[in-house]
Amino acid sequence: MVHGEHDDRTAPFRNRKGRGHKGRSFDRSGRNRHRGGFGVPGPRSRLLDDTDGDVTMSDSSQDSSSQNRFTPYGRPSRKGDARFDRDRRQDKGGRGGLTGGGGGYYRAGLRSQSSWYKVTIPHGKKYEKKWLITALQNICSIQYTPVQYHVDHQRAHFYVEDSAAAQALRRCSHKITDSDGYKVEVHVNPSNPPSSLQSDLKPEHIEHLKQCMAKRFDGSQQALDLNNIRTDPDLVSQNIEVILNRKTNMEAVIKIIEENIPELTCLNLSNNRIHKLDDLADVVTKVPNLKVLNLSQNELKSERELDKMKGLKLVELWLSRNPLCNHFKDQPSYISAVRQRFPRLLKLDGNDLPPPIGFDVETPTAIPPCKGSCFGSDEIKALILRFLQQYYSIYDSGNRQPLLDAYHDGASLSITTPYTTQNPSRSSLGEYYKDSRNLKRVKDSTMRFRLLKHTRLNVVAFINELPKTQHDIASFTVDVNTYTNTLLSFTVSGVFKEVVVDGKSRESTMAFSRVFITVPAGTSGLCIVNDQLFIRMATTEEIRRAFVAPAPTPSSSPVPTLTAPQQEMLAAFSLKSGMNLEWSQKCLLDNEWDFNRAAQIFTQLKAEGKIPDVAFLK
Repeated sequence: MVHGEHDDRTAPFRNRKGRGHKGRSFDRSGRNRHRGGFGVPGPRSRLLDDTDGDVTMSDSSQDSSSQNRFTPYGRPSRKGDARFDRDRRQDKGGRGGLTGGGGGYYRAGLRSQSSWYKVTIPHGKKYEKKWLITALQNICSIQYTPVQYHVDHQRAHFYVEDSAAAQALRRCSHKITDSDGYKVEVHVNPSNPPSSLQSDLKPEHIEHLKQCMAKRFDGSQQALDLNNIRTDPDLVSQNIEVILNRKTNMEAVIKIIEENIPELTCLNLSNNRIHKLDDLADVVTKVPNLKVLNLSQNELKSERELDKMKGLKLVELWLSRNPLCNHFKDQPSYISAVRQRFPRLLKLDGNDLPPPIGFDVETPTAIPPCKGSCFGSDEIKALILRFLQQYYSIYDSGNRQPLLDAYHDGASLSITTPYTTQNPSRSSLGEYYKDSRNLKRVKDSTMRFRLLKHTRLNVVAFINELPKTQHDIASFTVDVNTYTNTLLSFTVSGVFKEVVVDGKSRESTMAFSRVFITVPAGTSGLCIVNDQLFIRMATTEEIRRAFVAPAPTPSSSPVPTLTAPQQEMLAAFSLKSGMNLEWSQKCLLDNEWDFNRAAQIFTQLKAEGKIPDVAFLK
């Protein structure tokens, strides 16, 4: 059981005396469900006497961690999830709810007093809703209508109101193969009706609720105490059931607060069986002055639920006696996780915390637009642009061996890609990931050392093995980090794409950031002593702007033999435009040696700022 994920397991289905196997769980798959990591379906569940390979319909096994989990409303004499103990008590129409004589899992199929079933797709988050629903509809023997499709962590869920459809969907498990070659699992369990279909509180009920909340409101403290609201005598006497883990009920409470006491600063929601905070997220905008929030004695299972409340400027928070509190190895890690969401917090579960360290910015500050390159001086600018033009004309050519002249004998190089939990082999970054020295991924010091490329021979040999590329020089931005008489460090960032080699090509546009640490070489050159390359997928905006300006085609001979009139035209165009011969020739070639049209295009591109500085280096 992965403690950080929402727990969808039902309680063990027990038969009454004389039926089935006493105390024996039909499903022992819960312990291994998440083996294999993200996107990898776990091993097939084993169902008693079931040989057709379908997964089970209940996750009833309980490992040692789940047995020790705090269940504030469970009865000591019962096993299982406290939520289902609650559902049994709320079921007024039958005996025993899901686990009584009317329920249980049978070899013949599913039976439930409720007509609703919850369908769960493990790892369903990675699928598009339209694809998943269509794929299931295509192979399901019975037409069905999915209700309230939603994603919870890595799982996708929806509901169906038909036992026959539930049976048919169960048989669809492992019958669909996704684009990565994995079989799609389908789990089906009896369920209460989806929250979206639960009836709203009637107007007269809301009026009673408003009066009840008024009695619980302390105007002097701007505090509202809704602890255990469902058992309030005023509501119970009117046969009004307010369950705050129901969307409609929580929305009604928030609306009353918004309309009557929007200046509220303290809210107590303890002991209300709240297991997720989606429905409470509106408090961030509708009760902006809230400073103290009590969520203790609820059923919150993951600290990730707190992300939905991050906009609140809380100074005091109570989370004690929630299952999530058991997931931390010690108190400091617990405090750290909570304070990441609420950096101004001064009290947690009644305990004082050290004063927060940070910047108190009351009003949102817009991030300034990205500026162009920063060189420091025209001399350094000319030096770096000349170096980059020479370096990448070789790097993007078919032979990178001449780059040996660019590196120092004792040079070092490292490559890094973003940290990810996904399978990198399926990403366009897969070719780079295996050599990535991302310190979040590589913990072993020996491996960290091995991933560094030492000496110029090893550096260039490694570069030669990387995919062939075409860089968009017009996208480059350069920032000089350090400049002395003996050292020049600068960062160059931009985009590139891989080129066709042996009929194989990647369409993905990638972005890079590269830190060169160089020393002087000769009279006006640079020699690389350290090279740090970071590669990631390009953003949508970077892709849109990539390769807009014309780029010269890498060639060992930038200016091939031309006819006498072409050479004369090239010299004239270079003189008038100010561009070097290589870029001038590119512009003329693109316009079929039409001088006037080339001049018009050049003027337009220059006015739009789409011609890079390197085009004017001579």
